[in-house]
Amino acid sequence: MTPGGRLSAAIEVVADIEARRRPAGDAIKDWGLAHRFAGSSDRAAIAGLVYDTLRRKASSAWLMDEGSPRGCVIGMLQRERGLGVGEIEALCSGDRFAPPPLTPSERTALTANALENAPAPVRGDYPDWLDPHFARVFGEDRAAEGEALASRAPLDLRVNTLKAEREEAIAKLSHLEAAPTRWSPIGLRIRLAADAKSPALHAEPAFRKGMIEIQDEGSQLAALFSNAKPGERVVDLAAGAGGKTLALAAMTENRGQIYATDIDKRQLAPIHERILRAGARNIQVRTPRGAEDVLADVNARIDLVLIDAPCTGTGAWRRNPDAKWRVRPGALAERVKQQGELLDRAAALVKAGGRIAYITCSVLAEENGDQIRGFLSRSGQFAVVPPREVATAALSERAALFRHAALVSDEGLLLTPRRTDTDGFYIAIMRRVA
Repeated sequence: MTPGGRLSAAIEVVADIEARRRPAGDAIKDWGLAHRFAGSSDRAAIAGLVYDTLRRKASSAWLMDEGSPRGCVIGMLQRERGLGVGEIEALCSGDRFAPPPLTPSERTALTANALENAPAPVRGDYPDWLDPHFARVFGEDRAAEGEALASRAPLDLRVNTLKAEREEAIAKLSHLEAAPTRWSPIGLRIRLAADAKSPALHAEPAFRKGMIEIQDEGSQLAALFSNAKPGERVVDLAAGAGGKTLALAAMTENRGQIYATDIDKRQLAPIHERILRAGARNIQVRTPRGAEDVLADVNARIDLVLIDAPCTGTGAWRRNPDAKWRVRPGALAERVKQQGELLDRAAALVKAGGRIAYITCSVLAEENGDQIRGFLSRSGQFAVVPPREVATAALSERAALFRHAALVSDEGLLLTPRRTDTDGFYIAIMRRVA
């Protein structure tokens, strides 16, 4: 396909997403099935254009003075890809498969408009209704934080220390230019260009042998901050597909016992194959069965409960840019309710001196510090482990630099793309004292 043809396809997919209010991945897949002449490189390039448009939807519409699919895609070419008017005109040539030529108003918008006086949600590319929530956490920096959340994420990997050391994994992935992550001592990062096709990691020998797992550096840090130790009894209360469960197995060196469960048993489906590949031998999956409490036998006997809580996902917008335009205020209220219930369930599992590690991929105070303060008030049995101590225990000599980069509150640590170059994650550790 020509570059202009790819651009036309991206406009078509964005229009489908808006008209049918569907996830971007589904729309991109359906377009590919209906246009089988498009090769894998074409599909990757079109997906890149679509996701970049969703990342910069508000600011692109502002620059173009209109929010149509065509306007947003063209505005993105300037906003995200840095193309000049001449380059955009070359793509919109009106040739056989290319979009029609720029109109006079489009050309004027591209040359005359700027973002300096735009509202914070426009500059930061996030929904208007979230502006008070962002202002509460970030203040005057909220547009800059939103802009960083709209950037494209790198590809991060966690080295499975049950099977390999980081230097060994780097050597195995040298052809992908994998480099050590900034903070995580077990992480690797692969940076991708805007129109690059993601590497087929699942076909890599290092992946098939269980030496590496795909996991954002922020997610790795969240697991490391739990300070799970060999021989401990650990519950992963919202295990999902098992990313942090596997990280806990490596941290505990296959000693002790990890119980992995989730309120939605469908989320657990991939975990069994992943456990086998990782060589994790101390994980017991507890699949929900109706109203039965599958953890009743371990109440008050657990050293560590990790809650990777369901949340709005505001911290993961780099990877799911269409999700930010679908999230609604009602979803926040529902997630806050679920988080409180998980914290209360965790309290019953933890023994005296045991810990709860509370984690979200959200940057909203309602899901983070507010939850911790509410839980401490309800329970009366837990105290926060000082966040500075949490970072020091996990990162040693890197801890001081990390604390300077992250947002540190009395209750926990907030990571963001702008501050720590990771996805947005919140981590708080509490110890049972009564």
